Amino acid sequence: MSTFFKKLFFIILLNSTFFLILIIGIQNSANKSKVYFLNKESINLPISFITVVSFINGSLTGGILNLFYLKK
Repeated sequence: MSTFFKKLFFIILLNSTFFLILIIGIQNSANKSKVYFLNKESINLPISFITVVSFINGSLTGGILNLFYLKK
């Protein structure tokens, strides 16, 4: 398997693990908030869910862009 696919697999596996830990960790989260985007509002979501999903999206995007632009 090439190093490109190994790195891609690692990035996806790492962020999937973060997401599973998030789902387990927010079971008792009481602080909830709505997300407003393009004049639409979401349902009440735990603040920790919003924060960690944003982190995971950034981590995935940064990892994948890094693979494509810094490929040697």
